[in-house]
Amino acid sequence: MQKIDVEDLISLVRNYNPKTNEALIRKAFDYGERMHEGQTRQSGEPYFTHPVAVAAILTEQQLDDATIITALLHDTIEDTKSTFTEVSDLFGTEVAELVDGVTKLTNLQLSSSETKQAENFRKLFMAMSKDLRVILVKLADRLHNMRTIKSMRAEKQVQKARETMDIYAPLAGRMGMQWMREELEDLAFRVLNPEGRSSIIRRFITLQRETGDVVHQITNDIRLELDKDGIVADVFGRAKKPYGIWRKMQEKDQGFSRLSDIYGFRVITENEADCYRVLGAIHQRWRAVPGRFKDYISQPKSNGYRSIHTTVSGRDGKRVEVQIRTRQMHEVAESGVAAHWSYRDGVRAENPFAVDPAKWLASLTERFETAEDHDEFLEHVKLEMYSDQVFCFTPKGDVVKLPRGATPLDYAYAIHTRIGDSCVGAKVDGIRVPLWTRLKNGQSVVIITAEGQRPQATWIDIVVTGRAKAAIRKSLREEDRERFIKLGRELARVSFEHVGKKATEKALKTAAKQMGLPDAAEVLARLGSAELRAQDVVETLYPDLASSPADEIAADRAVVGLSPEQSFARAPCCQPVPGERIVGITYRGRGVVVHAIDCPNLEELEDQPERWIDLHWHSGKHPAMHTVSLNLTIRNDAGVLGHICTLIGEQKANISDMHFADRKPDFYRLLIDVDLRDVEHLHTVMTALEAESDVAELERVRDPDRKQN
Repeated sequence: MQKIDVEDLISLVRNYNPKTNEALIRKAFDYGERMHEGQTRQSGEPYFTHPVAVAAILTEQQLDDATIITALLHDTIEDTKSTFTEVSDLFGTEVAELVDGVTKLTNLQLSSSETKQAENFRKLFMAMSKDLRVILVKLADRLHNMRTIKSMRAEKQVQKARETMDIYAPLAGRMGMQWMREELEDLAFRVLNPEGRSSIIRRFITLQRETGDVVHQITNDIRLELDKDGIVADVFGRAKKPYGIWRKMQEKDQGFSRLSDIYGFRVITENEADCYRVLGAIHQRWRAVPGRFKDYISQPKSNGYRSIHTTVSGRDGKRVEVQIRTRQMHEVAESGVAAHWSYRDGVRAENPFAVDPAKWLASLTERFETAEDHDEFLEHVKLEMYSDQVFCFTPKGDVVKLPRGATPLDYAYAIHTRIGDSCVGAKVDGIRVPLWTRLKNGQSVVIITAEGQRPQATWIDIVVTGRAKAAIRKSLREEDRERFIKLGRELARVSFEHVGKKATEKALKTAAKQMGLPDAAEVLARLGSAELRAQDVVETLYPDLASSPADEIAADRAVVGLSPEQSFARAPCCQPVPGERIVGITYRGRGVVVHAIDCPNLEELEDQPERWIDLHWHSGKHPAMHTVSLNLTIRNDAGVLGHICTLIGEQKANISDMHFADRKPDFYRLLIDVDLRDVEHLHTVMTALEAESDVAELERVRDPDRKQN
């Protein structure tokens, strides 16, 4: 790590505060260096490198001189012969009280037993309530310690990482310092689950190899749309942090390949009106994902955060999250409550969106003061910090964690399936409430049950947790199974006769096997309960009979936007398929060549706009005749190649060509040309192949050097 000297630090402060008291910072630097002389860190470095690094972190938030000086001195009273009186005499009462506050925080053992932890939390919030800058220094102190944690003993690393994940990261998030929360979480994740973090990073590398620089591509797409509407704004994109992705995978119980919105984008505008213009332009260009829109501009968070959040189905159907805000809103989003102390050009920055720390703390601590014992106080603190979850209490005082928006029914099923199945009512804080009531943090819930009660079909729409939905569906299926099987048999008979076949027991058994269901009775039960369509069963067994070729779009009508006399061909370099964004390029004597909008070869034609034609694929079902090349590395073993070919056939895709690119004793690398319907069909085939243990690597081949014949 590069050593920061006093002139480097003063330069960092002067960048945002030209009127800084350089002499006082230099004096604090010299004093701190003298006090810590002879002390070393676990890594062997001089100890004073740590306070200097903490001060440098705080300059990134453009904080005032008192906070920077406090960072330089934050360990002097605790670890050296320095005293409160001496610091007060040399640097003033304000700095001395801040240093003393940080010292008291450092001495709190936040990860100890519940009772002591609760009492220490109370002290932490008392220290914060006097001056919030104390916790800003402490968070920067923890961030630098986590960045250099490798020099600690293994057990100490785990303890600090757990404390960081449980206490400091959520606290940073609650204060609106999202960048710090993400970095603290990721650094702790690196210690607590290195294998999990490495697996996420490996999947990311594979994804980038398959799709290219998606962030750059989508950023350019957004900029293009904004330019069309004459909107001036900056667009930034990034892949989300490994821990954020891991947490989503755990919450949604999905694998990496199924996970959506792993990329985040920010649009920073000049004014508030432009935020809504940007939103309109994005929603006009891409389809918004229902339930993923939040307007924190009209309804700001308590820490001053303002922004519009939306998630859209972007390029190639990938879900991307977009945050839209003004520059002043962005400053608060980056610094949170710390924005109150930030400086620009030597004066305190006047940001109308920066929340008053005193008011924020009052709202945060108001409910804590009513807590009668340590445990109650501790729960209040955790409820406030983990604001994306709901914590409710059982009559015995146990805590039940639920996602925000959960109902008493979700709570009942979280306790036990039997409690959920027999639920007839609920009391929240002693008052009888409907089962569809949305629970809030800290509420006490009592479930009323009755013998003989069974789940109702309407409950499916009331609950939000996967556990509750699955339990309700299972119970409904069991209760009505015979009725559903009878109805399903009739539905199957009609659908099979429609294609000239019979719904025999053997046919239904085969369908069950193909669809991953236990037996024919389960197929019929799901048909009767409308969880499965009869058409899907028929298509599973007889794909060629289930849909008539007459329903498919003719090959010469696949593309919309050409004049009657124009013919077209797909570009071999990018091999676009229906569902992907496309553009046409005219060639003399060769008609129109259709390229994917992100094809690198289009860059050569940017100065020839007269040759470009705006095209899109015809909506509807396309025949499986669009060839895509796949680069596949498979295990060299008996039967593997045959199994891979069979697997592709099972996805109703045809192999039109195959070429062995490389043969090794243990692996083959081959290029396979597969005829597909659309981008969804491509995704289905690639997902099926990726899931095979015999497949080591898989990527779609897009070769810029492959030219039109």
